[in-house]
Amino acid sequence: MSKSSPDDATTSTNGTLSLEHILGDNHESLEHPGLNGKPPGGWDEEMPAAPVKDGYCIECEDQPAQVLCETCGDVFCEVCFSAQHRKGSRKEHKTKPLAKSGPSQDSKVAKSEKPGAEKSATDDKSNKGEPAMDVDSDDESEKEWECVPQTSTVEVLSAQPAIGSKVGEWFVERSKYIPLRLTLVERKYLRLLEAALIVSEYTDKIDTLSFGVSKAKRIVHQIRELCSIMSGLLLAADYKQGQELFQHRDFQANAEFYQQIFELGRRHKIMNPDKMRTTYGKLIYLLQDSQIPEVKELLSFTCVRPIRTVHAILEEHGALDLLRDNLITTATLEIYAKGRSRREIQKEIKAKERAIETLAIKYQRRGLPQEDIRQCLYSIGDNHAFLRANRDPCEQMIGFLKAYFHPTTAKDSSTNLAIRSGRGGARLSHDHSVQYAYVLQSLTLWREILHDMFHLWSFAEEDLLSDRVPYRLRDTGQGLNRVQAAPKTSRLMHTILNKAQKSVGSWVGSSVIHMGDHNVPNALMFIDKYTQIYRILLPICNALAQIPTLAKSKPALKAYIESEYGSADGAIVEILGDFFRHGFDGSGADNFFDAGSCIDGRLTSAWNWCANLEKKKYFHLFLLSGFVGFDGEW
Repeated sequence: MSKSSPDDATTSTNGTLSLEHILGDNHESLEHPGLNGKPPGGWDEEMPAAPVKDGYCIECEDQPAQVLCETCGDVFCEVCFSAQHRKGSRKEHKTKPLAKSGPSQDSKVAKSEKPGAEKSATDDKSNKGEPAMDVDSDDESEKEWECVPQTSTVEVLSAQPAIGSKVGEWFVERSKYIPLRLTLVERKYLRLLEAALIVSEYTDKIDTLSFGVSKAKRIVHQIRELCSIMSGLLLAADYKQGQELFQHRDFQANAEFYQQIFELGRRHKIMNPDKMRTTYGKLIYLLQDSQIPEVKELLSFTCVRPIRTVHAILEEHGALDLLRDNLITTATLEIYAKGRSRREIQKEIKAKERAIETLAIKYQRRGLPQEDIRQCLYSIGDNHAFLRANRDPCEQMIGFLKAYFHPTTAKDSSTNLAIRSGRGGARLSHDHSVQYAYVLQSLTLWREILHDMFHLWSFAEEDLLSDRVPYRLRDTGQGLNRVQAAPKTSRLMHTILNKAQKSVGSWVGSSVIHMGDHNVPNALMFIDKYTQIYRILLPICNALAQIPTLAKSKPALKAYIESEYGSADGAIVEILGDFFRHGFDGSGADNFFDAGSCIDGRLTSAWNWCANLEKKKYFHLFLLSGFVGFDGEW
């Protein structure tokens, strides 16, 4: 072996590779040469986190702190505290409510009370071996929303005030997210928009891999083409107004007209989720693209304007006291005929009409005629009708669950809700009591979501049409989709989830909310999933309500029901038991890793049960009750 020369043994000096350093004890300088005491860094190193602002939640960092955890020494907002301290040893941590929400010195006090307070709540969990948020690790939410400015604390309202009680601020808060009902003139423009969107091939030409022409130029071309189609249709419908529109042939000069038309479509869809089922997606994606800075510059105008809400109209004319008047509960009451006498119905109709006229006369002023006030009251009434059709089936199913099934023990096999993974397509394994709690909390969550659907939809549109949160066109396994984070919608959903968790006491399964990942690509997909809940529950409720009538209508039907199910109640229990077992069993996903017990997986399981209804032995009862499908008219 030849002897190495000094030049070979030492490549450089002062802490770099050398024979002396190799044989020495200080290997840190050898492994990280040239750092001179500076912290290591590189492409794979995380950037140091920015300090949390004083008075804000240490977890989400964008909401005012409301609770001080004395054990952790950190401050949280109510939603994050509940999520972080839901189970495990952290459930026993002692808390203290903060004197006021918002930026204050409380966070400094909290950090000074505990040694090493620089450690975050996440670090504390990792040291104890507890999960950071949930038992499941299927959360793939994107992080682009970190650049979004701070948002105010969202509020979830309780049920509507009773007639005769003081309404307080309930209608004021609620009306902020209730769109104004369309007038007859506006409905004419809506038909123009729908006709233009039906013939448009916007998404086919934009959401594709294309070469030669930039995407921004393609977007501008398609938007102008759609505007031209609407202008032509307007000319055919109203020649005089169409001539005024074509006078200058300038899109920028007619920007207000196009903004109004697009806003009408958005407003109509929120008020009527059943409408524009094939065209609303095109409209939202078109407006989403129009918010891209490069597209705005080429268009020379913006296509988006805020939704006209009841609150905005009344606030503009200084008439918000209308929403605090105790008569408004009667003026916006929804009157229905089921199970009531004609005399009672007529009495309520007259009381409602008197209340509307009284409020219209009392609060009319310059710029706000009586007709506009009536329109606002009718819009709030439309919201109540939406709640009855969408939210009330959840209430009925919760009532069926509590009436026919025991929370802890099953009387017989028909009332036993236990499921086992691998049997009957189930993906979860629950005994009777756990499955009862799982079904109850899922229905409760759906009820709370539908109660605040207009609020959620408002936030979803803000996220979709934000120019701060870009989307990425990505293959999610179900074709190309626009994957976009939804920070405002996600925040409100966590607030609603927190309220549902408090109302049921305990929580079974995962509380992961998919949004902005391959399961739920964007807020539009998320909101569309939950507008379908009544399509699942309402036909079931209608069929169950018809079974006793069927048993009494004809002797042959009564004999059939008694021979197969024992009685009408036996048939109802058979249907409910199967739905509560296999409509909430974690099934329905394309693969083993999706669905399960997460928030959206519960709805996927229910849809899977609907798809298999024709294979059930009680399907004939559905047909006899007038069932035509889960996508029909009831």
